[in-house]
Amino acid sequence: MRLILAILLPWLQFFTIGRPIAGIICLLLQISLVGWIPAAIWSVYALSQYKTDKKIAKAIKSNE
Repeated sequence: MRLILAILLPWLQFFTIGRPIAGIICLLLQISLVGWIPAAIWSVYALSQYKTDKKIAKAIKSNE
């Protein structure tokens, strides 16, 4: 579901992962039609990094 959100509304996806400043910057980029594609790519990349960070935190927590 977040992947669809990252592609359709990239700025909103940043708010769901707790990065509001990046969300505002992404919104400004998305306002232009040319900026939509880079905004969507950036959003998908940030989402994958978020998921990786969550997996690492879970692995560290389970080892303690």
